[in-house]
Amino acid sequence: MFKTIIGLEIHVQLNTKSKMFCGCDNNAESKEPNTLVCPVCMGFPGTLPAANIEAIKKTIKTGIALNCKIPAESKFDRKHYFYPDLPKNFQISQYDMPFARHGSLGKIRINRVHLEEDAGKLIHPKGAGYSLVDLNRSGTPLMEIVTEPDIDSPAQAKIFLKELRLIIRYLGVSDADMEKGHLRCDANISVRKSSLRHSELVSESDKILNQVQDDEVETTPIIEIKNMNSFRAVESALKFEEQRLRQNFAELKKEKGKKTRAWSEKDKATKPMRSKEEASDYRYFLEPDIPPIRIQNLKSQIKKEIPELPQARRERYLKLKLSDKATETIVAKRSYADYFDEAVGAGGEPHKIYDLMINEKAGAVIPLKNLIAAIKLVKEGAISQKMLKVILPELIKGKSPDEIIKKKGLKQMSDEGELRMIIERVIKANLKAVESYKKGKSEALGYLVGQVMRETKGQANPEMTNKILKEMLK
Repeated sequence: MFKTIIGLEIHVQLNTKSKMFCGCDNNAESKEPNTLVCPVCMGFPGTLPAANIEAIKKTIKTGIALNCKIPAESKFDRKHYFYPDLPKNFQISQYDMPFARHGSLGKIRINRVHLEEDAGKLIHPKGAGYSLVDLNRSGTPLMEIVTEPDIDSPAQAKIFLKELRLIIRYLGVSDADMEKGHLRCDANISVRKSSLRHSELVSESDKILNQVQDDEVETTPIIEIKNMNSFRAVESALKFEEQRLRQNFAELKKEKGKKTRAWSEKDKATKPMRSKEEASDYRYFLEPDIPPIRIQNLKSQIKKEIPELPQARRERYLKLKLSDKATETIVAKRSYADYFDEAVGAGGEPHKIYDLMINEKAGAVIPLKNLIAAIKLVKEGAISQKMLKVILPELIKGKSPDEIIKKKGLKQMSDEGELRMIIERVIKANLKAVESYKKGKSEALGYLVGQVMRETKGQANPEMTNKILKEMLK
C-alpha cells in the first residue's frame, strides 16, 4: 500500500514600507526595472546591511499565530549560492536560530518560520538569446514557513495553503497574492510503500521500540516541485507527481538524493530541473555584519497585536446559529468579519446582518455608523426590516437613515388604532382568504399580511400586524 508524504515551503513577501536591509521602497509592482535599488540591495562591496525591525516583528507575529515557540535570541546567517539575480552570491537568511519554530496549524506541524531577503527577478525576452536582470525585488523581506511532512494528499495541501493565506491576511503582514508573487510555494513530495501488515509509515521511534528494520519501508526520492502560482496549480502539480511516483515506484525507489522539478501549466506536467542542494552545499555561516537579535521583550508586545484568527471566529459564528456557508463567507475577509462583529454588537440580528451584507450585496460598504443607526431604528420599531432594504441604495451612498427616511417620507405605522381600522377593511375585502385561514391554511395569513402592507405602502409594523390579524380572525 502506498502512502503519500508532502511537506511545504511557503515564501511570503512582507508588506513593509522599506526593504529588509536597506531603505529602498519595498513596493516594486509596476515600477520601471532597477529603479528601486541602492548599493546595499545591489550587493556593492563595502556596504553594510541594517535589519528592518518591522519585518522581524511581522515574522514573530506570524510565528505566534502559528503556535510556534519564540526564542529569546535569534541571528542571521549567510547562505551561499550563485544565481544571476543574486548580486552578492550569497543571501542573508537564517539557519539554526530562526525567529520561530515547532508550531502547528490544525494537525499540520510547522517546523520553522524564518526571515531572509528575496533575490531579484530574471526576465527572458521572447526569442532572445539572453536574459535581463531586474533588482527591484532584491532585498524584499521574505518570510519562509516550512511544514513538517505531515500532509498526505494534494487536496489537504491546498486546504492548508488557503487557511495559511487567510491567517497571513488577518495578521496584515502580507497581501499574500499568489498571482503577484507575494506568496510562493514549493512542495516536497515522496511516496512510500511499507511491507508491514498495517502498511503505514513507520516513525523512527516505532523502529526503535518495535525492532522494525529500515529496509521494510521503501521510498522514492523526495521531489521538490517549483513554479506553482495558484492553489489550483499546487494541487494539480502534486496530483501529477503523486501518480508519476506511484506508477514508476519500482524504478524510482532505487534512486537517492533530492530532485527538483518544475510545474508546467501549459503541459499540466512536472519536468526535471536539477538535483537539490543540501544544507552543506550552501556553506552557511554567521552573518558578520548583523549582531544577534534579542527578541524576548518583543513577544508580549506583539502578542497583543494579534487579532482573533479565522478558526476562533468560525467557532463563535457557528454559536450564533449561522450556517457553515454564511460563516465561511464572512470569515473569508477580515474586513467583512470586523464589520459583521460591529453591527451585531450594536444590536443587529446576525442572520439579518448577513443577509444585508451578502444577499443584498451591501458588503461592508455602508458606513458603519449609518448601519448601526438603521439597526437601532428597526429595533425601536421606527422602520421595518423591509423598509431597511428599501433605503439600502441610499445608505450605500453614505446618507444617514434619518436623512433618507425624512426625504422619502418613510415611517413605520405602529399606531394600534389606525392599524386595526386598516386590518378590518382588509378582512372584509378578502373573506375567501379568511375562510381558508379558519380551515387551517396558514399561508392565508401571509396573504392577508401582504394586503395590509399593500394598503400601508409597506409601512405597517409587521409584528403588530400579525398580532392584530390573528386576534381579529378568532
